[in-house]
Amino acid sequence: MRMETSFIEKKFAYDGSQLRSLFAYLDHGILGPSIVSWVGACSIPFDHMVDGEDLLEKAVIQSDEMLHFIIEVFDRDLFSGVALQRLFASIAKDYVQTHGKGLLTGKSVRRDGDDIYLDTKKLSISIATRSPVSVMVHFAMNVTNKGTPVETLSLQDLQLDPVRVAEDLMSLFRREFESITIATQKVRPVP
Repeated sequence: MRMETSFIEKKFAYDGSQLRSLFAYLDHGILGPSIVSWVGACSIPFDHMVDGEDLLEKAVIQSDEMLHFIIEVFDRDLFSGVALQRLFASIAKDYVQTHGKGLLTGKSVRRDGDDIYLDTKKLSISIATRSPVSVMVHFAMNVTNKGTPVETLSLQDLQLDPVRVAEDLMSLFRREFESITIATQKVRPVP
């Protein structure tokens, strides 16, 4: 099963409404399992907030500029969606550790669940959810630290170009997803 990837050149804000089934297809013409990315601000109002913990805490989730990803895979349960979310976070963490400079010199980033940190500075946000036809993941990393309500780490701090990061992470994730799919198709069932 092939996964389609696309970096969307147009900048637009993420407000949570993009986390819906067929976003990549209906808005960008990308059919099937996909990962799309773009750069834009982030501000999620409560009526678009999916995470119950964030709703209970009345969390403010915003940033002046983030690198956003939406992953959509069909005919899977929510556990699979969360597993894909954690896989993407792990790939992103390894990538940042390998390619990051600046504040990262001599230090290590860590993944805690689906989030990436350097000490107490948070680089990413993420959520996985399910629709009637698919599981979807939104994952985003701060491009800048401006407009964030908590102490953050950004791609600027790490001297990383967001477009290059987007292309590289989508390629790495696609390769892993397709390899997992192949692994499910080459084994015999056991009695």
